Amino acid sequence: MHKRHIVKEVKPGSIAEEMEIAVGDEIVSINDTELEDIFDYDFLCMDEEISVLVRKPSGEEWELDIEKEEHEDLGLVFESALMDDCRSCKNHCIFCFIDQNPRGMRKMFYFKDDDTRMSFLHGNYVTLTNWSDREIDRIIHYRMEPINISVQTMDPELRCKMLRNPEAGKALKYLDRLYEAGIKMNGQIVLCKGVNDGDALRYTLDKMLTYAPVMQSASIVPVGITKFRDKLYPLEPFEKDDAAEVIDIIEAVQKKAMDLYGIHFCHASDEWYITAERPLPEEDRYDGYLQLENGVGMARLLINESREAIEELAKRPEVKDIKRHVTIACGKSITGILKSFSAKIKETFPGVDADVVMIRNDFFGEKITVSGLLTGGDIMAQLKDHDIGDALLLGDDMLKSGDGFRFLDDTTVEQVSETLHCPVLIVKSGGRDIVFKTLGVSE
Repeated sequence: MHKRHIVKEVKPGSIAEEMEIAVGDEIVSINDTELEDIFDYDFLCMDEEISVLVRKPSGEEWELDIEKEEHEDLGLVFESALMDDCRSCKNHCIFCFIDQNPRGMRKMFYFKDDDTRMSFLHGNYVTLTNWSDREIDRIIHYRMEPINISVQTMDPELRCKMLRNPEAGKALKYLDRLYEAGIKMNGQIVLCKGVNDGDALRYTLDKMLTYAPVMQSASIVPVGITKFRDKLYPLEPFEKDDAAEVIDIIEAVQKKAMDLYGIHFCHASDEWYITAERPLPEEDRYDGYLQLENGVGMARLLINESREAIEELAKRPEVKDIKRHVTIACGKSITGILKSFSAKIKETFPGVDADVVMIRNDFFGEKITVSGLLTGGDIMAQLKDHDIGDALLLGDDMLKSGDGFRFLDDTTVEQVSETLHCPVLIVKSGGRDIVFKTLGVSE
């Protein structure tokens, strides 16, 4: 069925406003080409001279010949950001986090996205199982890169088992097409104990390395296990020795990658080093933090940026004698690092107390230890009798972007602030913002 592309907004002062395109109009085609989605629209709008067919709500059609600067935007906003429906996942992965969500959450938390366009626009990861030859032709034609790919394993049979999709193994062939076309990729492996770890992980990383440097990076993250796994595939958490083995496998492949391509290529998420009780890698081993959104290097970035910010503020005389007490709430995995940060703050600024409080994840279960999956309800319940001080600091990864500053349990920052009777300061990822907000000073 043909998708109609209805104008939701016309930006003031734009070409579209000048051409009298209005809200409610339908953009039928550009340069006699019907539009499938936002990528057709963006690609066809690149030229300096374009012809746009507009259908008014009355049914009247206007053909507009437009001269503009190359790549200049027309100034249109559509009802859907993709100008199409988002494609849902066809798999039933044994590790799927969405299957482990409790009942009663908002509908959006149960939608399984597996859309290449969302990968390009927002960095989401795709499994390739939604692809067709036509889809990959469009990716190559429009140079949609980088594409973020949930690989999990390069063993086709094992991949079918993990994704519980008989086509999942065959879909790996699309990696060859992307590689041959030079489309940049990033890979992800969700590691499941006793499934795709050990020798299976060695095999997968060696195979993925053959796609470097077009495949720029690969992150290895431990499976998240909530308390809502009734009737799901049995999975176990990784322990200290398991994490150490994973790191050893990854670092061995890093040495090969450095010799071959001058990049480290594969990266363990921070949780592995914290669980194994090993020092975090140095900054230059993260290859520019390509996998930061997967929790790869966030702890190192926090340590380095906070240290630099503390040294910078120590030179400002007006900051030296500040008196301040704040509480920093976080998940279990980052607690030790934040306590080291707190000690450094106290050493440099004796009048400042940064009280780091670990929040137990009662909502999803104690096996979930990352800060990004904490809820407002758990924060309020566990801090209700705590002396918070001048402000409560929370990481922005706890909040869902574009969702009105809401936590996963639908509580808001305002509710947390009102319940705990304190200001709540949202801290950006990295370390600089947490230092400035701990001290209560502006940039």
